[in-house]
Amino acid sequence: MLKIEELVHAYIHSQCDFEKEIVLTNHFQADWEADILVINSEGFSHEIEIKLSKSDFKNDFKKSYINTSTGEKFLKHDKIGCGDYICNTFSFLLPMGMIDHQQIPEHCGIIEFYHNVDSWETEFYIIRKPKKVHEDSYWKLADKDLFIRKMALNLLYRKMEIKGKHEELIFKNPFDIKKKK
Repeated sequence: MLKIEELVHAYIHSQCDFEKEIVLTNHFQADWEADILVINSEGFSHEIEIKLSKSDFKNDFKKSYINTSTGEKFLKHDKIGCGDYICNTFSFLLPMGMIDHQQIPEHCGIIEFYHNVDSWETEFYIIRKPKKVHEDSYWKLADKDLFIRKMALNLLYRKMEIKGKHEELIFKNPFDIKKKK
């Protein structure tokens, strides 16, 4: 069985251009999380949501957000479809034939994959390109400096997490460190 990490690795290394794009996985931004976030050199952003089961796919349409200023509740895909979303485009990455394309909203791109368990090759097929829901640059909607600081912090956490799996690490309580300063 193909693990999600292996699928993400196969996708980003075959479909993304690291020379021209920022590519992040499991990126958290305020009230949402992107399985894959790609930002090109012009600031155009594309969120790719991975769904490996029909139930997980259906649950994506139950996700909601609350407008902090009005308290109004929005369903995720209503928010994306009307352009009130940080990313310019949104796609689903799905196993080939898992979902009838008619069930996927028109604003969403569809990328299907086929994984050959014998050769361990994974092929990706763009079934439908996503529709651009707005023209604003990612950097117009997100603080670039904060974004870079978060990336650096996430890299540090990941490094410590990997290192911690190989050796015991003992850290001081960060709250005690802040009190002494």
